[in-house]
Amino acid sequence: MDALALEAKGAKSESAAAPAPSKPRPKPPQKAKRIVYFEVEILDIKTREKLLLLDKVCQSLTCQVSIFTDPHWYPARQSLCLDPKGKPLRDEEILQELPVGTTATFYFRDLGAQIAWGTVFLIECIGPLVIYLLFYFRLPLIYAPKYEFTASKHLVVHIACVCHSFHYMKRILETLFVHRFSHGTMPFRNIFKICSYYWCSAAWMAYYINHPLYTPPYYGEKQVKAALGIFLFCQLGSFSIHVALRNLKLPGCKTKKIPYPTKNPFTWIFALVSCPNYTYEMGSWLGFTLMTQCVPVLFFTVVGFIQMTVWAKGKHRSYLKEFKQYPTLRSPILPFIL
Repeated sequence: MDALALEAKGAKSESAAAPAPSKPRPKPPQKAKRIVYFEVEILDIKTREKLLLLDKVCQSLTCQVSIFTDPHWYPARQSLCLDPKGKPLRDEEILQELPVGTTATFYFRDLGAQIAWGTVFLIECIGPLVIYLLFYFRLPLIYAPKYEFTASKHLVVHIACVCHSFHYMKRILETLFVHRFSHGTMPFRNIFKICSYYWCSAAWMAYYINHPLYTPPYYGEKQVKAALGIFLFCQLGSFSIHVALRNLKLPGCKTKKIPYPTKNPFTWIFALVSCPNYTYEMGSWLGFTLMTQCVPVLFFTVVGFIQMTVWAKGKHRSYLKEFKQYPTLRSPILPFIL
């Protein structure tokens, strides 16, 4: 009993000697982030006249903010740049990340009246679709009176009309339901240049293909069938590429991504080409050229190929500049060639 009492007494003395647990120290209050304000001066890019002076502008302001509230100067027609000869600033660029001091000078450019890219595509495609059909049905004042509202005796003429109409109907539907445009608008004045090219080219092609004196291709039905196969293959490929590109972009997101082949075999060409949509478009018109064996169609195909090559090279350079890990095996528009 004495031993147990001594052990209990020793345990009590040890517990009494043990220090009490310390309370956790309160965390020091976080310092508030230092907010830097800018003074922004807006000058007219042509006259260098001071248009606006903004004081205490927040550092997180983006270039997407509209400078003027006047309805005439809506945001789409406003452009800012740091140098009169420099490139326009992107909407997502933030003020504090620009190479400027706390006193910044921007140059304002009026881009003129703007029109949505979707509207441009629709007008651009509806014109050739309607114009071609006017020649196909041989409306009055196009050919001699005796040929008014007559039909061609050559099967290739009717196949060509279906292919031409299918191509532009496909583009219209893609504009409405597939495409997501990275640029919202373009200058309104450009629509006249674009439409005049597509509309006049469609009239030129349609006049000769549907002419009463038109002669079928040299190799006849075999040539038409082979060309039709090329045309349909490239149309399916073009649609597949447009869907793949759409899936890369979320609505309202401007972040660029590298397109890669998917499970769809028509997208496997991404392994070799940066812009397969132009490759398939060129293939479609090549098939249409072989099908009709018509000089205006050949001219339209060659001019289109030159223009698409320029666009493809520009896109390819943009990919190489923006992505360090971009596949080096890819060519802009033709595998291993161009």
